[in-house]
Amino acid sequence: MQPKVSRFQLPGMLLFGAGATEQVGSEARRLGAQKVLIVTDQGIAATGMAEKIRDCIQQEGLEADIFADVEPEPPVESLTPCMQMAKDGKYDLVVGLGGGSAMDTAKGVAVLVKTGGSIKDYFGIGKIPRPGLPTMMLPTTAGTGSEVSMNAIFLDTEAQVKVGVVSPYLLTQVALVDPLLTLSVPPKVTAATGMDALTHAIESYTAKKATVHTEMYALEAIRLIASSIRTAVADGTNLEARHDMALGSLFAAISMANAGTGAVHALAYPLGGEFHISHGMSNALLLPYVVRFNLLGNLEKFARIAEAMGERVGHLSRRAAAERAAEACRQLALDVGIPQRMSEVGVPEEAITKMAEAAVEIRRLLDNNPRAMTLDDIIQIYQEAM
Repeated sequence: MQPKVSRFQLPGMLLFGAGATEQVGSEARRLGAQKVLIVTDQGIAATGMAEKIRDCIQQEGLEADIFADVEPEPPVESLTPCMQMAKDGKYDLVVGLGGGSAMDTAKGVAVLVKTGGSIKDYFGIGKIPRPGLPTMMLPTTAGTGSEVSMNAIFLDTEAQVKVGVVSPYLLTQVALVDPLLTLSVPPKVTAATGMDALTHAIESYTAKKATVHTEMYALEAIRLIASSIRTAVADGTNLEARHDMALGSLFAAISMANAGTGAVHALAYPLGGEFHISHGMSNALLLPYVVRFNLLGNLEKFARIAEAMGERVGHLSRRAAAERAAEACRQLALDVGIPQRMSEVGVPEEAITKMAEAAVEIRRLLDNNPRAMTLDDIIQIYQEAM
């Protein structure tokens, strides 16, 4: 049997470490930029962070402006004003500064300036016809992983579901991951984004498309996140915990960008789209339930996940060790304040069937899941999570 040929992609340049953002200006100049558009949200702008990034860019003799009206969980139509600003201003580099919403908006705008149309035209895999404007990504949370992924997620308001755009043309030219940017993130956001990163690591580690490269990154990401998220939530000023969360999130994102995710994300998209629950919170809430279902798909890997999360499994059978992974996820979510039931975030039981029918159609993710999942399985998982 011939070994499987695996593909592994990263951004053109990756800078990690405290103070990495100080190089944003020199990196913009290296890319040949003359006029830079910083895409962020009102919350980040209010901290003065966007102005500091603009100053770093201007110190290199480049022009820079700020678009600060990114919407949370961005609807497709929310890209229009930013795209129009980028087009009218003839910017030649787009910088995404913020969480996943800001970075995904920056990616989408960079594409639309060159291709036109609506981002809905590119829902799915490989539908973007040509490169957009160059981009640079600066994450301010440790969780979404958009800075190294080929994905961007948007809310289709008509269908009330979140949909992904997947293309190598969404891979940024420069990712700057600076733990210092995460120090002011509130505990609830730290918890939700951190659990989102853990979900990326677990799902990509157990994905059917996992490779020797992604498994290495994913398992280390699980260890880093599980050992630091409680401290980061309890004491956001702890730089060591913030450093490990940022690195764990980055490793998880690298793995996810290449191996993909699975059923947690598939079930989370209708939950977020219908009830406007953040992507990180949706993933975090569903993670323990999906992990418990998925155990039989790969007992060995789930046993390793439990061990990486700090569970003592050496004396257990492989099945019992794997079961510890689901319990470890549940306890971790509980410790950082994640709701344990969908009813706690306003989801009525009568919504289950509609959400399940939407989730079962997300084959890109379900076909990558370690265990086959039917409509009835999805309904049962939602019911358990109710």
